[in-house]
Amino acid sequence: MGQLAFHGHELTPNPGEAEIIVVNTCSFIDPAKQESVDTILEMAEYKKTGSAKKLIVAGCLVERYRDEIRKNIPDVDHVIGTNEIDSIAGLCESGEPAANPLQAYLYDHQTPRLLSTPRHYAYIKIAEGCDHPCTFCVIPQFRGKFRSRRFESVIAEATRLLKQGVREINLIGQDTTCYGEDFGLKDGLAALLDRLAAIETPHPKWVRFLYAYPNKVTQKLLDTIAAHPALVKYIDMPLQHASAGALKRMKRGANGDIFLKLLERIRATIPGVAIRSSFIVGFPGETEAEFRELIQFVEAAKLDRVGVFTYSDEETSRSFHLEGKVGKRDMYNRKRSLMALQRKISRGHNREMLGAEIPVLLEGPSPETELLWVARTAGQAPEIDGVCYINDDNGTALKPGQIRRMRVTEAHDYDLVGGLVDAAPEEPAAAPASLFPILRSSSPEASLRRV
Repeated sequence: MGQLAFHGHELTPNPGEAEIIVVNTCSFIDPAKQESVDTILEMAEYKKTGSAKKLIVAGCLVERYRDEIRKNIPDVDHVIGTNEIDSIAGLCESGEPAANPLQAYLYDHQTPRLLSTPRHYAYIKIAEGCDHPCTFCVIPQFRGKFRSRRFESVIAEATRLLKQGVREINLIGQDTTCYGEDFGLKDGLAALLDRLAAIETPHPKWVRFLYAYPNKVTQKLLDTIAAHPALVKYIDMPLQHASAGALKRMKRGANGDIFLKLLERIRATIPGVAIRSSFIVGFPGETEAEFRELIQFVEAAKLDRVGVFTYSDEETSRSFHLEGKVGKRDMYNRKRSLMALQRKISRGHNREMLGAEIPVLLEGPSPETELLWVARTAGQAPEIDGVCYINDDNGTALKPGQIRRMRVTEAHDYDLVGGLVDAAPEEPAAAPASLFPILRSSSPEASLRRV
C-alpha cells in the first residue's frame, strides 16, 4: 500500500471501482489457503463486471504455488512473492517487476508505509523469517532465514508513529525473542524494549511484543518488562503442547513441567502479568494420554488467554510424513474440550477483576450498538483477545486512542463491562497520519489508476 501510494496510485477498498486488484494471500494452514483461493476467484469476476484491467496475486500463496496459480487461474496477470514487494508499482504500471525474488526482503523505516489499523495502534515488524525447526511449520520455506531489522531503524519508525498519535505499538515477527541474534546481540529484544520505553511522548504509550519462543524468554527480558510502565505486562508465548512426546515430534522440546516453572518465574517477576498461549491438537501421533497431559497442563497453568488450533497437514512440512494421523472428528472434539476448559479459566480470571479500576485504551463505538464503546486493557492484545465494553462514560467526551480508567462491573467468559471513573485527558496535537508524504507520480496515467 505504501509503495503504491508513494508512486501516485489512488487506493480504494471497493473492488468494483478498482482498475487493478491486488489480493494479498496466506498459505500457512488449509483454511487460509482456501480463503485465499476463494478471494482470488471472487476478485477475478471484477475483470468481467467491474473496471478491473489487472489482477495481481501477492504473498505466501505465491511462494508455495506460483506455477499452479499461473496455470490454473488464467485471469491472474501477475504474481508477487514475499521478497518481491518492491515490484508492485512496476507491475501496476508497465508490467515489469523491479525486485529479485531470490533476495530476502525486509522493510525498514525508510520504506513508504500506510497504516491499515486505526490510527491509535500500529504493528512494527522487527524481524523476518525463522530458524526454528518446528516440523508442523512451513514458514521458513517461504519467509527464509531469520533476519533482524537494524536497531535504529525500529526506533526511528516507532518514534515517528508515536509522534503521529499512535498510543500502542505491537512488535511482531515470526519469532520476536530472537531479535538481534543475527547481529551478535545478547538480549537484543530486551535492549530494544528498553529504548522504546524511553521514547518521550506527549501522551501515555503502550508497547508490547508478540510471538515469544519459550526457551528465548530470558530473565533479562522479564526484568525489562517489569521495570518500565510503558511496557505492557503481557506475554504472548505459543507453547503448542505440553506432552514431552508431542513436543519432541514437533521438534520443539521441553514439557509441561518445564513450562510451569517458566510461568511461575514470569509471574514472580512481573506481578499482574497476562499470559497468552496457543496449542495444536491432533498433531500426528497425539494419543489420548498425550491430550490428557495437555488438558492437565492447561488446568494447572491457568493462562489468561488461549488459542487452540487443529493440526493442518501441510504437504511440504516435515510432519506431513509422520505416522499416526488423527481423524478430523477427534481433532474437533479435542479442540472443543480444551476451549471449554479455558473458557471456565478465563471467566474465573475476569471475575477476579470485578470492582477493580483498570486502565483501558478506547477503540471506538461498538459496531453492535451505539450505547456501548469498545476498549481494551493492556492484557487484551488487538484482534486476538477479548475486549471491554463501556456502558457509562462518566459524562466525559470519548475519543478513540484515549487511555482511561474503567471500573469493572460485569465479567463474562472473555469480555469485561464497566464504566469510566476519570476525566477526559487533554489531547495533544498529532502529526499527519501518513508516515511518508504521498508523492504523485510524474506519469499522469499512473496517478489516475485506482488500485
